[in-house]
Amino acid sequence: MHIGFITSEYPHPKVNQAAGIATSIKNLAVALVKKGAVVTVFVYHQKASEVIHDKGVEIHLIKKETYIFFTWYLYRKHIQNYVNTVVKDKKIDVLEAADWTGITAFMKLKVPLVIRFHGSDAYFCKLDGRKQKFKNFMFEKLALKKASAYIAPTTYAGIETQKIFGLHKAKIKTIHYGLQLEHFENENPEEFNKNTILYIGTIIRKKGVLELAEIFNKVVIENPEAKLILIGGDSSDIKTGESSTYKLMEGIFSNKAKKQVNYLGKIPYNEVKEHIKNAHVCTFPSFAETLGMVTIESMAMQKPVVNTNIGWAKELIDDGVNGYLVHPKDIELYAEKILKLMNNNDLCLEIGKAARLKVETLFDINKNADINIEYYKSILN
Repeated sequence: MHIGFITSEYPHPKVNQAAGIATSIKNLAVALVKKGAVVTVFVYHQKASEVIHDKGVEIHLIKKETYIFFTWYLYRKHIQNYVNTVVKDKKIDVLEAADWTGITAFMKLKVPLVIRFHGSDAYFCKLDGRKQKFKNFMFEKLALKKASAYIAPTTYAGIETQKIFGLHKAKIKTIHYGLQLEHFENENPEEFNKNTILYIGTIIRKKGVLELAEIFNKVVIENPEAKLILIGGDSSDIKTGESSTYKLMEGIFSNKAKKQVNYLGKIPYNEVKEHIKNAHVCTFPSFAETLGMVTIESMAMQKPVVNTNIGWAKELIDDGVNGYLVHPKDIELYAEKILKLMNNNDLCLEIGKAARLKVETLFDINKNADINIEYYKSILN
């Protein structure tokens, strides 16, 4: 079987952007190749067109183009023509694309298209309580309506997307993202930097970072030794117009808390994993995700996680068993759970061990790749 992915991001030095979606696609692509499938990835909005190879995956970089009029339409047709040519030449059986921005709207592709709900603009707008541009909604809806099948990383994301776009008759398959678990081993979970809290993700309002600043203020009052490490790119704030969300966080931190914060910005992925390994507690108080790769990565490395309790998170963590689930707005309780973990190393080890078992059960990419292959085959039959 030959599978093609259409995406705006993929983890490779020559690709402009790589975030959680990119990681999930690469994990799957590499696992599919190991299972004997052929995988081609089409990455659009790139600086130059080029074909590269990485871990058995053929990657086609498609240069970003602009036109005098209707770039939103003509560039989609450009991608369509490029992809269809490769589909014919390489005999690709099925294509997959993300729902974000409805990139496949207006495309006529020569093989069945699967859309995976990595998170549409409409989905995130609903969770954020923001109004979406009508144009963006229509692009995403058109793309979804033209797809042959759908995959959701969590049942919650599938149900919400189905409601937003009126996909009432659509059959949506839940297939969780997966990890190459051998890359997330922690042989000495009892060794960590005590009192260190780790957050990984974009510094943006929807990730709950402003609430995290308030939470940390509470933690520092009870534990003056507590440290907060933040990893991820800064972002402008859509609500206030501020160019830096981290500046908004700085305005919330108490003077005492501010001295205990270390914002590292974007760092290489191998360094991120070292920070996970060294953390005492990992925390992800997000308001908007479809699954959350950094959550399961932290769990795989036997870290106790205090996570949001919204929808998707309940499919990752069993509250009190392999992590904690708290609404980001419940500042007192959220801080209380972090402090509870930092004050009890045995509890951290117990929860971390259970977290690893949960990831091995649900998020092993080798198991989930087989589920993806069977689903692709069902579409072709």
